[in-house]
Amino acid sequence: MSDHALRLLREQPHLAELAAFPFNFDLARADHGEAVRLASGGPLEAVAGDDTGGTYFVCGDGSVLYADSEGSAGIIGNSVDEALEVLVGLPGWHDYLGLAPADGEEKIRAAVAETEEEIREYHGIDDERTELRAGLGLPERSPVELIGLLHAALLRTEPDFLLLNAEEGGAHDLLDRHPRPPLWEAVLARGRTDLTLLREGSAWDEVAGDRARRALALRAAQFDRREGDLPLLRHLLRHEAEASMTDELRLAAVLVGLHGHAEDLPLLYEVRETGFDTWCGLGGMPEPGADPAELRSWARGLDDSLFGTDPADEPLFTWTGLAHEQGLVALARAALIRRLDDIDFRAYRDAQDSKAIERRDASQLSPLVHEFEELGDTFQALRAQRMYVPLQTRAWDRVSALLRLARLEREEGRFGAAIRTLTSLRDTLAEPDGGAGIGDSGSDNSLGHWQRTNLGAYIVEEHYAVARTAATDTALADEVRAVTVAAGELLARLSGTARANVERHLAGTTDTHTDTYTDTHTDIHTDTGANPDADLSAEPTPPQPSAG
Repeated sequence: MSDHALRLLREQPHLAELAAFPFNFDLARADHGEAVRLASGGPLEAVAGDDTGGTYFVCGDGSVLYADSEGSAGIIGNSVDEALEVLVGLPGWHDYLGLAPADGEEKIRAAVAETEEEIREYHGIDDERTELRAGLGLPERSPVELIGLLHAALLRTEPDFLLLNAEEGGAHDLLDRHPRPPLWEAVLARGRTDLTLLREGSAWDEVAGDRARRALALRAAQFDRREGDLPLLRHLLRHEAEASMTDELRLAAVLVGLHGHAEDLPLLYEVRETGFDTWCGLGGMPEPGADPAELRSWARGLDDSLFGTDPADEPLFTWTGLAHEQGLVALARAALIRRLDDIDFRAYRDAQDSKAIERRDASQLSPLVHEFEELGDTFQALRAQRMYVPLQTRAWDRVSALLRLARLEREEGRFGAAIRTLTSLRDTLAEPDGGAGIGDSGSDNSLGHWQRTNLGAYIVEEHYAVARTAATDTALADEVRAVTVAAGELLARLSGTARANVERHLAGTTDTHTDTYTDTHTDIHTDTGANPDADLSAEPTPPQPSAG
């Protein structure tokens, strides 16, 4: 993208003065006043500002992102040259953010004329516009053309140019309010194309053999159901069974079952018997030989409770997961950040009402942490986990949440914060009732045997991991020594087998870490496959399959 005009402004002070006044693109105002960054992690350079506190940034591909002082941002040009065409040709461009080419030439010209007449009451713009266009080599475009450029640029803002507060992580609002297609529409586009191919009798093996394409085709079939789809649904079901228990496998079974053909019962039964997870996930299915009405009733019950025919009713995580599988990472991340911002806003709004905080539904925070980690966005995962920790009332859950928080802080290089989090974790372990009383009634003895569980092992391993990685920060020397001492004391408190497992793990790796754990103990997995609340005072047993 061209930056010819920007070079000229930097080289010729007179042109720079014209750009600053009356067109409000001032090279001397390039300090935005607060740290910001793109959610994608891409480069961002502040090059100018205006007299309202707004800032113009150049992105990695040359696009110009404008961020105002009120927390909104949007792309206004594909290059600095194009952005300046808009700013010079439409000096009242802030008033046109709601305009689009579809509004028609008459409305656009009337709006521009009205604004420019108001500007001329205070200072000139016509001779200045002619001079600056000539000096920068900018073409003369009509207001209708310029509104088209601005409108197209604004629609490109999200997801690739989502602007964040660099410290807190919240996203800026969109500069405009033009409607965007819902997430599911963008995600389903490929699935709808593949479903058409399947219905035409082509690409059956190509679609069915590709996990991401197969899942999307099944989702497309969920929202566009046709009587003639049964053969292709059977084909997709057989292939999806190879992936073990997934939401799409259950969906495929439901879509087949809704047709109510008795001859499909053996296939469905075979799929259900694929493994323990599928046996649990497809529970309640009629046995072969059952009446077709039973099959249809079973499928309809699952359909009503889990699926349906409106894509807008699907949980956000359905679409972000499918977007990620397609490689649409920026799209998934933007949707997840917006959802986290909504939760954060409600938390801020309710901050003065302690009862509201207790009532707050935290059910989406842990999945958000998981989804951000899947996308490799530890920064946002950490932000969500910080919100999640204070909502845990059971001692076991608080310790698990603090443990995960410490790991995320460590992975983000926030070693001081990780050390403080581990201190809070040890304080909770030391409380005789696990801190009962924060929203609980009665004593909380959920941590009564933590020393014999995988949770205890994870705690010790994370202490050593933080001590090792934080050792590079000489300013934390005293804190690192304290964490190392605490790790040794905790290790000594573990049961014999748990301690031996940790020591063996520490001896076998040069980068101590806890492989994977989440807030709920039923979701914790390690390389040993044991549950976190398993009693490690006895010899460990082989891992059992999850019930999904």
